[in-house]
Amino acid sequence: MYDFTIIGGGIVGLAVGHALFGRYPKASVLIIEKEQEVAAHQTGHNSGVIHSGIYYKPGSFKAKFAKAGNQSMTAFCQKHGLKVDICGKVIVATNKKELPLLDHLYQRGIDNGLDLRMLSKEELHEAEPYVNGLAAISVPTAGIVSYKEVADKLASLIAEKGGEIQLSTTVETISESNEGATIETDKGTFQTSYLINCAGLHSDRIAKLAGYHVDMKIVPFRGEYYKLRPEKRHLVKNLIYPVPNPDFPFLGVHFTRMIDGEVDAGPNAVLSFKREGYRKTDIDWQDVAEVIRYKGFWQLATKYWKEGTEEMIRSFSKKKFVENLQHLIPDVTEADLVPGPSGVRAQALTTDGKLVDDFQLIRGRKSLHVCNAPSPAATASLEIGKAIVEKVFQYK
Repeated sequence: MYDFTIIGGGIVGLAVGHALFGRYPKASVLIIEKEQEVAAHQTGHNSGVIHSGIYYKPGSFKAKFAKAGNQSMTAFCQKHGLKVDICGKVIVATNKKELPLLDHLYQRGIDNGLDLRMLSKEELHEAEPYVNGLAAISVPTAGIVSYKEVADKLASLIAEKGGEIQLSTTVETISESNEGATIETDKGTFQTSYLINCAGLHSDRIAKLAGYHVDMKIVPFRGEYYKLRPEKRHLVKNLIYPVPNPDFPFLGVHFTRMIDGEVDAGPNAVLSFKREGYRKTDIDWQDVAEVIRYKGFWQLATKYWKEGTEEMIRSFSKKKFVENLQHLIPDVTEADLVPGPSGVRAQALTTDGKLVDDFQLIRGRKSLHVCNAPSPAATASLEIGKAIVEKVFQYK
């Protein structure tokens, strides 16, 4: 019997495993991952940004975890020789009506204890010469990294400490008692004293397998990107973000310099017809049926139908996508862009159509279920891991 079993080999599950060995050095730890490698989904399709915490409600888990995670993720990468660049970012107001929103965002960042600076139009152009903007917030603590490399390093550290990572293994049933849990998989049965669900896009299903009703469902949203051609990368020095639309729960298209030097432009946000659907043609009819039958989805769709329609148009029209990008950098043209990667965001949605905006943990008898770990989960993963292990310590 294992002392701890984690379902999900993404960066959050791996961070939990790493934190478990920090508190319980002699523990037996098993990580079950259905793919052939760790970090195959949200972690491996992440934009690579180390967030600062400016966007999040003061006092929320997201705000606290992002600020602390920014520091711990940077320190982790430096300690283990992983590429990391604290390059900073600018959040840009492109018209007069965005200026009050920019001021509000600046104050929120100050309330979250961040070191920020307001930039005039002239100062913005010194930082990012090709950006169209009236003013901007400079966020010097934002950075870039490869979260796949971070996840691989966490996996190797766990293995060095005696942890086991069972790849290509799908969980089929879970039976929980006061003594622990029995996990039936397609590769055999595993017994554990304590179960931690970090299954990301399938976290609600794993919780349900363990016998817990959660008043939410994971609804997948695909974010599609383009890449700037190499000869146009000079248009973007670091990270360029718009002022987020307060009426729509996504950050909007932006420009991200990646740790390998490439520049991503995007994403949009469209409903995915598969929880792990990275292409428009990816369809899982069970996933589609779950969304279509879910009352909460229709509540959300009714509220955001206009914004959702615009996102869908951008998904199929490169011209419209580019027009959106030109609000930030007017010099970008269709010819400058080539298709880039896509990612799928596991967004928890309640039955009344509300997006679950913060981290959501559900405690079982001998289990803990991470049913919502939204952005900045990768940035904050080491802090989330420690917080989850503290919860386990309190209730074990």
